[in-house]
Order: sequence, then structure tokens, then C-alpha cells
Amino acid sequence: MTITIVSIYPALLGTYGDAGNVLALRHRAGLHGLATEVVNVAAGEPIPAGGDLYVLGGGEDSAQTAAARGIRADGSLRTAFERGAALLAVCAGYQLLGEYFPDATGAPAEGLGFIDLRTDRLPRRAVGELAADPQLPGLPRLTGYENHGGATHRGPGVEPLAAVVAGVGNGDGTEGAIAGHVIGTYLHGPGLARNPAVADLLLSWCVGETLEPLLEPDVEALREERLRSVLGDGWNRPG
Repeated sequence: MTITIVSIYPALLGTYGDAGNVLALRHRAGLHGLATEVVNVAAGEPIPAGGDLYVLGGGEDSAQTAAARGIRADGSLRTAFERGAALLAVCAGYQLLGEYFPDATGAPAEGLGFIDLRTDRLPRRAVGELAADPQLPGLPRLTGYENHGGATHRGPGVEPLAAVVAGVGNGDGTEGAIAGHVIGTYLHGPGLARNPAVADLLLSWCVGETLEPLLEPDVEALREERLRSVLGDGWNRPG
């Protein structure tokens, strides 16, 4: 099969190298012998409803508000979400998935309402390396870079993606969220380049079977270097 990856509004939602998540997905898919097709959707263009995997990145406050308005008016991402398509949403894209998020003035702006999340302001902006232990079995410790002012609160039916070991994440000791085939996270870097096992998980949801673990020495060396820089010699011990 060919996996169709839809990158939504990459010019609006593409800060901190988040466009690299699509490159990482294509790369990992190729290693697993899977073909991919990438559809980049600019603001104002229709979003295809038949994609297999949708990607939202980070963005500034005004871009985030514009993206929410455009996606909501289009309606196709909701259609894809409701039929169970896989979705990765990073930082501003993550906040968009919930009921509301703070706009440039700090006032609540309407989100997409896909999952039970609400975002308001942290007491102080979170900037720096983020390390977290995933809640799903089989995933290694997560590494990334965060730069956000949002405190994201999960509803009772939404599980955290991970428990924070270093950094801020959601602001309550957890990082990100996972619901069905949706992953939301504050991990930049880009996140999937630094955490290829998460890319494999998303791809496995697309193909309907678990992909075999596949380690790349250069990537693992980068992961170790980043985690060691934050956690010291105990970088590989559970938090």
C-alpha cells in the first residue's frame, strides 16, 4: 500500500523544524519497505479527507488562530479524524486539537474540539530540552526541544503521551496526549527525527500491523547525546 501523508498548512505551522517530521516519516517508511505520498496543503487550499496520516506543526499565536479557523471551516480533517486516520500534532498543532487555546492576547480562542483538552498560559514560558518516559509499552524514552507558553489540561478520557523526566511538557508532570490514533506533543527537534519509534507507531496505525523495531546507529547516538546532556549518565534509567 501507499501511505498518504498530509502536511497541513506547513507555512503557518512549521516553526522549529517541524516540517522535518514529514521527512522522518517518509524515511522510516522507506526503511520498512512502505511507499509514501506526501500532500502539502497550503492555507486556503482544501484538505483531503482520504489521507492516512495527518501532520500539524507549531506556529506563532496569530498563525495558530488562523490555522484553527481554516481547518474548522474546511471540515475535512474532522472527517478524517472521525474515521480513525492517524494524526500527529506538535505544539500549536497539539493545542489546536482541544476546546480552546490562548490567542495572541491571552484570551481563549476556539479549538477544533477533537479531543478533551484545554490550554491556558504557563506561569513562565517553557524553553529547553524535554525528556519524558512514554506511557505506551515498547517506546523508549522521548527526547525533544520545547518552546511554548501553554499549559495543557487533559480531560478524564485522554491519556498522557509520557511522564516528564526533564522539562515542562503539559505543565503538570505529563507530556503530550494520546487518544485513539492521535498523538499530541510539545516535542520539537523535529520530534520524529529524534524519536523514530514514534514515527514507526504512527506508520503501524496506517498499515494495521506492528512494524518490527529498526535501530539506526547515527540516530541512536544523537538520542543518547541529547538525553545525556540533560540527564547525565543516568539518561537511560527510568524516571
